[in-house]
Amino acid sequence: MQIEQYGVETIPDEERTSRPRDVVSFLLGSNLALGVVIFGWLPVSFGLGFWPSVSSLLVGTLVGTFLIAPLALVSLRTATNLSTSSGAQFGVRGRLIGSVIGLLLSLGYSALTLWVGGDAMVATMGRLFGMPETGVGYALIYAVLAGATAFAAIYGYRLLLRLSRALAIGMTLLLIVGVFAYAPDFTTAAPAGSEYLLGGFWPTWVLSTVAAGLSGPIAFILLLGDYTRYISPKRYSSKKVWLATCVGLVVGLSVPQFFGTFTALAAGAYEDYAGPLVAASPVWFLVPLLIAASAGSIGNAGLMLYSMGLDLDAIMPRTTRTRATYAVAVVSTVMVFVGHFAWNAQDAMTSFVLALTAVGTPWAVIVLIGYVRCRGEYDNEALQVLNRRAHGGAYWFRGGWNPQATAAWAAGSAVGLFAVDTPNYTGPLVDLLGGLDFSFLLSGAVGGVLYVLLAPRASVAARIPDGVEAGAGAGARVDSAA
Repeated sequence: MQIEQYGVETIPDEERTSRPRDVVSFLLGSNLALGVVIFGWLPVSFGLGFWPSVSSLLVGTLVGTFLIAPLALVSLRTATNLSTSSGAQFGVRGRLIGSVIGLLLSLGYSALTLWVGGDAMVATMGRLFGMPETGVGYALIYAVLAGATAFAAIYGYRLLLRLSRALAIGMTLLLIVGVFAYAPDFTTAAPAGSEYLLGGFWPTWVLSTVAAGLSGPIAFILLLGDYTRYISPKRYSSKKVWLATCVGLVVGLSVPQFFGTFTALAAGAYEDYAGPLVAASPVWFLVPLLIAASAGSIGNAGLMLYSMGLDLDAIMPRTTRTRATYAVAVVSTVMVFVGHFAWNAQDAMTSFVLALTAVGTPWAVIVLIGYVRCRGEYDNEALQVLNRRAHGGAYWFRGGWNPQATAAWAAGSAVGLFAVDTPNYTGPLVDLLGGLDFSFLLSGAVGGVLYVLLAPRASVAARIPDGVEAGAGAGARVDSAA
């Protein structure tokens, strides 16, 4: 086992030895963590009972999967991560939009995973060994989790794949045992004293659909390419990769979220999840719960940290993936401490995922439209111009930016943020929409429609004419940067 040497450069075909089922392993194994389970608690914390919670989670996951799963096919064709691939639509410098979105998404979810897993570990060790719940105890557990996560992320793809395969089996068994552990106290009714967060059933149900259900697939808008770039399109068809991605997203997200809803209602968890979860656990399940909190957190946060390293590598071509991963590991750890000591758990997490959903959806829609337009054929060398610190190529557009795609994304994001409804902020369009949060639908629709109108022709050079140097993109010149 060696440290992965590839960053966001094109992966040679002989190195692309993964299979579609490996995508399922990643999406299932990495998501069976308390950082994902807690999204099943969110609907309960909003005041919903079991069946409304499950339905909102399922609808959001299915809609998000339908929208997001085709993104896996982009990196299947480009052999690099999705933010670099988005240069075909946004320009080789405009791809930085995707890198920043991916960096923020992964940073937030990584910190959330370590935070929830660490809190559960401290509470569990308190019951098992009498460990006091002090600031020193939390700091120690967070440091251990962050160190193990950084180790896995730095070693990279192969180690994370082995870890995900093991977690897919082990964590599934632990969750099955957990259902029996919490079953005696389970009820389908919302916790006593809870009220609908937004005052009524349907506004709260829609909020749950977006914040807890849809946000799951949206979190992977830039992660899917990290897995499929190691799959060769010469060996596996797009259909197989797409089906594997759909199965991985739906199963990998629904199972832990449903478990989160089930245990939240069994534990009477309304204002907090980790504490009541541990308090309601029978003694015989405490050790499995400790294993789930630690191993699951390392697997999930490790993949997020790995993706962050790739995104930072794309933003700063002069660095390496390893150095970038070290840097984001430090930032993520700081976020964990801030999340524990300064944030309101429910409000901060809900506001974070809703805002990034509104910003990330139009980006994903534009990239998918570009994929359809070029029929999955990209000038892979031209996508790497910025990494080589050069100029020109098929995706240079204007100074490395595609103004039309950038404007369409900015407009879609603005509309989405105006229509978002969070505990900390309500956009001015929410009242006009009957108090419901349709931010992701509006942001995606506005961004996609504007991109089609502003850039009516395919903005990529899918095929390079005979006699033109690869990477020059239909005759465009590639010059070394001064």
